[in-house]
Amino acid sequence: MAGNKWEWLGLDGLDGWWLSRRVFTHAMMERLTGEIRKSEARHAGELVLAIEHDTPGHSRETSIRALEVFGRLKVWDTPMRTGLLLYISLNKHKFEIVADRGIGVDPKQWDDICTILQTRFAARQYEQGLLQAIAAIEAVLQTSCGGQPSGDDGRNHLPDAPVLL
Repeated sequence: MAGNKWEWLGLDGLDGWWLSRRVFTHAMMERLTGEIRKSEARHAGELVLAIEHDTPGHSRETSIRALEVFGRLKVWDTPMRTGLLLYISLNKHKFEIVADRGIGVDPKQWDDICTILQTRFAARQYEQGLLQAIAAIEAVLQTSCGGQPSGDDGRNHLPDAPVLL
């Protein structure tokens, strides 16, 4: 039987809901917010972490849903076009990274970060996986858009707190 057992039974939303309530606690969200804030102080990128417990039925493809969330959360709305979305679909156990035009990176680097998340989440190491992914994203952004560009005002244009959808 291929795929997630909950998805096969039509109950994959319950799995995502359970994870979002039991694993992604307020304390964990505060720690992730702090890591994102520290990371953004070291480069011109703007990281938005979006965690969705139950992907809507109209979004069969996680990559398309990630693009939709990228637009709805206005991740593109930064002066230097250095917004980046790390999208997590808990019920589908999928991860997507969507980067704006100002971040010139080989897509394989994003795939490698998603593989780290896949491995850590499979081992139920959710927070460790996210912290490792944030650190890896920081390293990529320091190389791609390090420092504060002269055209940026140094402000934080996007929220640091993870968004639960």
